[in-house]
Amino acid sequence: MKIRYLVAALVGLATAGAACAETVVVDDHVMVRDSSVARPARGSTMTTVEKKFGAPVTRHPTVGAPPITRWDYAGFSVFFEHDRVIHAVVTSG
Repeated sequence: MKIRYLVAALVGLATAGAACAETVVVDDHVMVRDSSVARPARGSTMTTVEKKFGAPVTRHPTVGAPPITRWDYAGFSVFFEHDRVIHAVVTSG
């Protein structure tokens, strides 16, 4: 069930464009601030991501249909559908 919510959120973000921002919560209000954290571009392959950013800290098992995989790096996570990036999110910084 959680993967459905994640995929729905990622689809919603995918339609929002290629803005470089991160979501933060301040005093119980969601705000968006610019982010300068380098992340892989949508559509990049797993091979390209690993060549550019190195091995991920954690590789999570693939789940669902279509298959969704998450790789965690220091400061961001990358979500793949099959072997292509569908989204990369800042997790700290």
